[in-house]
Amino acid sequence: MLSYLLRRLAISLPILLGITVIIFYIASQMPGDAVMAMISQETPMAEDLMKLRRGQLGLDQPLPVQYLRWLGQLAQGNLGFSFQTGEPVGAILAARIFATLQLMFTALLVAIVLGVVLGVISALKQYSALDYSLTFLGFTGISIPDFFFGMSLVYVFAIRLNLFPTSGIKTAGEPYTLADNLYHLVLPATALALARTATFMRYTRASVLEVMNNDHVRTARAKGLSEWRVTARHILRNALIPVVTVIGFSLPVLFAGSVIIETIFQWPGVGLMFVNAVTSRDSPVIMGYVLFSAIVVQISNLLTDVAYGWVDPRIRYD
Repeated sequence: MLSYLLRRLAISLPILLGITVIIFYIASQMPGDAVMAMISQETPMAEDLMKLRRGQLGLDQPLPVQYLRWLGQLAQGNLGFSFQTGEPVGAILAARIFATLQLMFTALLVAIVLGVVLGVISALKQYSALDYSLTFLGFTGISIPDFFFGMSLVYVFAIRLNLFPTSGIKTAGEPYTLADNLYHLVLPATALALARTATFMRYTRASVLEVMNNDHVRTARAKGLSEWRVTARHILRNALIPVVTVIGFSLPVLFAGSVIIETIFQWPGVGLMFVNAVTSRDSPVIMGYVLFSAIVVQISNLLTDVAYGWVDPRIRYD
């Protein structure tokens, strides 16, 4: 396993290097001007000062020179400095990443539990009214985008019923408490989890239906094992292998989806930071976020492969 992990990490390095080239080129081709984005209409800046500021930021140098300088900073663990605030990009990400991870993994946990349980129930009750109802809800959940779920939840549960807050991570003016934080987390995590729940449910149902008629399942029933034990140990465990793949691929999707959900609910994570950086053309923050997203994708793929061996002991990595 260790040698496999080391090989995967070695393969990831040139991939990440290629990603840095793409990230930097796209960021450099963004419309507008970073220095102009720093200037408000109330405080205009003279042309000479603008040129001086471009020189201080290194924006007057050729793109290859800018890229190599940025790559050199990355090699030292430095993601650069924000054009807007002057703060290190790494510090900005570190200050906001906990909020995003809290939102992501809460949504993922809810989606896995509901999706797998409902998928198994739907498969075991195949062609029943319950199966048809869950199938309809699954296709509906897959078809509706996250932002519509988010706005619908805000309108129904926050505005009409006044049960949950519309935005933020805690009540303004109040000290932070875990209960208040979880209270604000309910709506954004639900909005982010709904589409993933539908996806996991559909894959679990299909996988369980494929496994439940195999020979080893019939043998387990012939031995007199209880239906619950047959389902848990002989059907579900084998059916989870393709579902694990979908869950692993959902991590980067959740990370990307948090951009929309965090904007709707003003959740102070890296997604909201990214939207603000795009608005203000803060290239170092944009590049830092996209590079961090690429690392999340690499890690999620690696964790998926490791999870295979845990779900199915027959799988070995030599």
